[in-house]
Amino acid sequence: MKGASIEMELKDLGFDFGFYQPYLSGRSELEAARVMSVAKNSYTVLGERTEVMAELSGKLLYGCSSHDEYPTVGDWVEVGYFNDGILAIIHQVLPRKSILKRKMAGGKVEYQLIAANLDTAFIIQSLDRDFNIARLERYLTMVNEADINPVVLFSKSDLVSAQDLTSMIFSIKNIGHEYHMIPFSNNTGAGLDQIKAIIEPKKTYCLLGSSGVGKTTLINNLIGSNQYLTKHVREKDGKGKHATTRRQLVVLEGGGLLIDTPGMRELGSIDADSGLSDTFRHVLSVAENCRFKDCTHTNEPGCAILEALGDGSLDKKHFNHYLKLNQEIQYNKMSYTEKRRKERKFGKMCKQIMKHNKKL
Repeated sequence: MKGASIEMELKDLGFDFGFYQPYLSGRSELEAARVMSVAKNSYTVLGERTEVMAELSGKLLYGCSSHDEYPTVGDWVEVGYFNDGILAIIHQVLPRKSILKRKMAGGKVEYQLIAANLDTAFIIQSLDRDFNIARLERYLTMVNEADINPVVLFSKSDLVSAQDLTSMIFSIKNIGHEYHMIPFSNNTGAGLDQIKAIIEPKKTYCLLGSSGVGKTTLINNLIGSNQYLTKHVREKDGKGKHATTRRQLVVLEGGGLLIDTPGMRELGSIDADSGLSDTFRHVLSVAENCRFKDCTHTNEPGCAILEALGDGSLDKKHFNHYLKLNQEIQYNKMSYTEKRRKERKFGKMCKQIMKHNKKL
């Protein structure tokens, strides 16, 4: 879409006038636009004009106190156009209906924004070496926390037998995950029509998954041309290379809006209690039958969890992954809260010094 000369109406890009109208500044020189791509500190936006490069205003650039206040792909923003409309300055980010985010890779306890204002997230796992229920549950926790509708796509269905495919899907349903699941193949085209049938005009979708699962190839198949670069998966370990290096929003021919995201090798969570509860609903429903409300599920009499683990009605790996994710979330949440407290204290001190210097 970069450099597109075709004019579009805001509603075709998913703009909800009833929701956003109260938040518009009312300044005649500013217009609403949608962030189409993000690459480090550069942006492209598309409104009722052409898609153009955009920069942050000084007030927005230096006024944000954390990463999640900066624009991300899918955001609605107010911009002013310059240089005969070939450059835009972003003045404010409009409130988000939904925001998909994760803990930044490494030791930093901070959010990294993935995409905003999503209706549905396509979580893709390939049916070869990438198939991993624990990783799928991490994605589901992140998506459920954002209150976004998850749809699970299984790529490379042509590489497994019908019996193995049935067994894989059953292994997910057997631990209580009743999500819409679609196996598909980018090579044979099987299942692509089912995916296309889900995508509605003016609705926004995103693709989530590891590198090499076929996200970019799927976009090319949905577009009908090899518009985006793809890379091969390594034979020795089945790991893919990053074909997508930036987050970008694509307008499909049928009017749907699709965001491609780079593959994520690390998927940490912060403050995702509700997402964890939604993803592991089966575990919590069993725990409700424990004799004691503060049951630790270790050695208490009348523990429904221990009973379910004993008779096999609760999968042990599924429960252990719940415990692991819960512990990780509580630790990250505590660390993030402490980090933000220190940042606010430091910011308050800086303002006091600046105020004092101004008086002098």
